[in-house]
Parts: sequence; structure tokens; C-alpha cells
Amino acid sequence: QVQLVESGGGLVQTGGSLRLSCAASGGAFSNYCMGWFRQAPGKEREFVAAIHWDGGSTYYAASVRGRVTISRDNAENAVYLRMNSLKPEDTAVYYCAAKTFGSPEVVAGVKTQEGMDYWGKGTLVTVSS
Repeated sequence: QVQLVESGGGLVQTGGSLRLSCAASGGAFSNYCMGWFRQAPGKEREFVAAIHWDGGSTYYAASVRGRVTISRDNAENAVYLRMNSLKPEDTAVYYCAAKTFGSPEVVAGVKTQEGMDYWGKGTLVTVSS
């Protein structure tokens, strides 16, 4: 059983930056394609970014492309989401998730909880205007 714990959320002003971290334990981290999703108040959870198990390929939602970078460190069992030029519409709970042997493109199409094998509990990002 894989446990995912997100951290790094908080309150930031428009135009600011944050780096979210997700620490994984209890499984073979390098077997997983990792993704970040977010859920804003009153909205459905949506895909943000994903990275292949070897870090060789990534995929981003159009709404964040160019402002966000996903990365991973398999030696540290961690995945990161660097967010720049934050906007109020980026306000959401951000979730880390893992999919066994998936690809970033497949993760980008995940619409339900069942589409990923493991989820973290989330970290709140609030962007003030």
C-alpha cells in the first residue's frame, strides 16, 4: 500500500510562486507515473500535471502550461510541483496521485478517483487577488 503525503501549500499573492511536494512511502516509487490534480471549491477535481516513472516525459493541463513544472526524485521517493505566476483561479486543494506503470497522457485523462491507484489527502493553495 502506497501512502502519499502532500506539503507546501499555503497563502500566496497573485503572481507569486509555490513549490508543492509529495512524499511517497510503502511502495516501489519508480513503478508509478505520478500526477497532480486540484479541486477548487464547488468544482470537480481536475488534472494539473503528470510525469513518467523515469521523469523522461511530462504532460500539463492547458490552464497551467508554461507556469507549472512537475519533477520527481526517485531516490527521495518524492514528486514536486513548482508553480509560478499564480492566479486566484489556481486556488484549490492540490492532490498527488500515483498510477502503476501509467503514462502522463493516460493520467491526464483521469476523471475519477478510480482512475489512479493511490491518492494523497491534499494540500490547500490559496491565491489572493
